[in-house]
Amino acid sequence: MKLLVIRFSSIGDIVLTTPVIRCLKRQYPEAKVHYLTKAAYGPLLINNPHIDKIHYLQDDLQEVIAELKKEKFDHIIDLHNNVRTLRVKKALNVKSYAFPKLNVQKWLLTNLKIDMMPDKSIVERYFEAVKPLGVHNDGKGLDYFLPDHKKLANNDIPMSHWSGYIGCVIGGSYNTKKLPVDQWKKFCEVAPYPVILLGGPEDRDDGMYIADVDPIKIYNSCGKFNLNESAELVKHARVIISNDTGLMHVAAAFQKPVISLWGNTSPEMGMFPYYGYNNLKDRVSPQSVIMENKGLGCHPCSKLGYNKCPRGHFKCMKELDMNIAVEQVKKFWAGKV
Repeated sequence: MKLLVIRFSSIGDIVLTTPVIRCLKRQYPEAKVHYLTKAAYGPLLINNPHIDKIHYLQDDLQEVIAELKKEKFDHIIDLHNNVRTLRVKKALNVKSYAFPKLNVQKWLLTNLKIDMMPDKSIVERYFEAVKPLGVHNDGKGLDYFLPDHKKLANNDIPMSHWSGYIGCVIGGSYNTKKLPVDQWKKFCEVAPYPVILLGGPEDRDDGMYIADVDPIKIYNSCGKFNLNESAELVKHARVIISNDTGLMHVAAAFQKPVISLWGNTSPEMGMFPYYGYNNLKDRVSPQSVIMENKGLGCHPCSKLGYNKCPRGHFKCMKELDMNIAVEQVKKFWAGKV
């Protein structure tokens, strides 16, 4: 049997598909599992032992469709479920399964503040796509496989951080998903442990501004490391505090304690840190602390994000109490949670 899993983007969403990949391969060990994604996200999957072949979407969808037709797949598992995946499924003309995106429920939550979202991770909704194949969730959480040939050495980070550090993920796909830099500065001023700031090249200047608080305690790694190297920094952190962004899910894959910060989006949409069993109400993970300003009538305002706050005040992020975040970090650091 030959299976094609589709998820084009992005970092967090692809990491959240890894339990499905693992369970497909382990519960159908004779199957060949292929994966279709954008070329930029290859590093997330290239080392995954449960994937037999990766297909990359470059610029021309028809080109990759022609490539896929040669494979003669038996089933397609669509974990993106958009117009482009519909085109792929129509062209290949084999049995396909898709997960429920729940766009109506998301619209009700963001526009009318009516919460009809199921209390479950999107991972569990992904598994609904493979239910017809008899594949079930093994409860082992997310996967992230680092390449063996490239490991960070101690001299890649300051000696002051060798004994442990807080990983602060300051990046995000939209400004309204990012904790303001002044809030990060407040956190870093009070935090009693070494800090590594994590993000891409676009976050470098913000990282420099935050690191000015204490250039010895705070190391700005933004833009200095590639994706897998940043993932290794996440792996070796004692605690991760993160915006709603991809490295938050990488941290959960490494079973790290995570303090997640929520701005315009909401964990109720199913994108909270997932450890293989947890939801938001009756199976709360002790490794996950969610910081969210639920007292605002305008929150959440989007399932994705904006360049700036639609109301102009950005209270969802600006009013998060960084002292509470620091106290939670202390508990995780001491192993009290």
